[in-house]
Amino acid sequence: MKHQIYWHTTVQMPGDSNPSTSSGRRLTPIPADVDVAVIGGGYTGLSAARTLAQQGAKVVVLEAETIGWGASSRNGGMVLTGLKVGMAAVSKKYGRELAKALFQYSLDSVDTVEQIIREENIDCGFARCGHLLMANKPKHYESMKDESDFMEKEFNHKVRLVPAGELKSEIGSNVYFGALVDDVSGGLNPAQYVAGLAGAAEKAGAILCARARVDRLERGERRFVIETERGSLSASSVFVATSGYTGNVTKNLQRKIIPIGSFVIATEKLTDELANEISPHNRMIFDYKHFLNYFRLWDNRMVFGGRAAFFPENENTISQSAEILRREMVAVFPQLKEVKVEYAWGGTLDFAFDQMTHVGEDNGLFYALGYAGHGVAMGTHLGKTVAEAIVNGSIQNNPFARFRFPGAPLGLYNGNSWFLPFAGLWYKILDLIE
Repeated sequence: MKHQIYWHTTVQMPGDSNPSTSSGRRLTPIPADVDVAVIGGGYTGLSAARTLAQQGAKVVVLEAETIGWGASSRNGGMVLTGLKVGMAAVSKKYGRELAKALFQYSLDSVDTVEQIIREENIDCGFARCGHLLMANKPKHYESMKDESDFMEKEFNHKVRLVPAGELKSEIGSNVYFGALVDDVSGGLNPAQYVAGLAGAAEKAGAILCARARVDRLERGERRFVIETERGSLSASSVFVATSGYTGNVTKNLQRKIIPIGSFVIATEKLTDELANEISPHNRMIFDYKHFLNYFRLWDNRMVFGGRAAFFPENENTISQSAEILRREMVAVFPQLKEVKVEYAWGGTLDFAFDQMTHVGEDNGLFYALGYAGHGVAMGTHLGKTVAEAIVNGSIQNNPFARFRFPGAPLGLYNGNSWFLPFAGLWYKILDLIE
């Protein structure tokens, strides 16, 4: 088993230089001044850069590592409708009209991904295969019934319930008690997509600067002054698109984001017969637990991920998580017991304390953070729509900017996630008792 991101073996990722230049050429110089400096070279930052450049703005993307290095090329490739929090709960907390606008944004986000892929001819295997939410307990299936009724009545969005006795038509597993199907969701190869998005941003005129970690960010009288490890620049506006890698350069935002590790394994290729038995419709599949598993097929490989360890990725957490995920995979699919796991890797997600996505602006500093596992679609869409707001209008038109972005209770968090082991234990307890 290799500690290697499987997706990176399927595409030439942007290297230390510009995506369009050959390997080994010098890094793209840091421009002296720009209209907008985007911090972070993932889905959000690249989508924003593409839109800003198309609008005529001079824009630079400042990425600490290489373009697409972070969670954008390490995730499960699921392009999902909805939010992390169920829409009935969102409606109860924020009101029907705002909840409806938030959900519509999630539908629009899938459309945006599809539109960009089509316009830019990005070869990433995008397909509207739908997602499958699995009930780990009978009570979960009852909750799905309530959510399904709510979605159709309040939002005119139809999903389909699959009772336990009919699950064989959707999944080759006997451990679940029913499922919910949403046909609007899709799937893709995340590394191929982020590499294509980088090329699209550059083609539009954006400047992509890898190995340009931001060390200091100060707001002057009229412009921001930004110091990177490779030089300084000034910008009229700044867009923070750092997700789970948000650091102390934007300390106020770092205090509101919890970086949580998510880990993935990929098996050797399965036979066509076994792949079809496991997932007949090749859906994006995830379960109902707090300590959830998510999985799908790609090129007849089982790609199986989950919150096996809450701490961000390193050699130890990847090794430990790979063992946990293999056990979880075999528990769901005993027929994979003898199948070899070839790849294991991790990435870091961004969770807000309320598990909601947040958008905002503070005197020229814009941000979109807190995707909680929904970043493929939502990151792309919010990158686009926040960029449009920077150029054309107020950020308050965005529904994700209309509610408070909370920090930790009593302010007991400064960016050091010392409490993650306790949070993981708490979620495991909830999965047992709920």
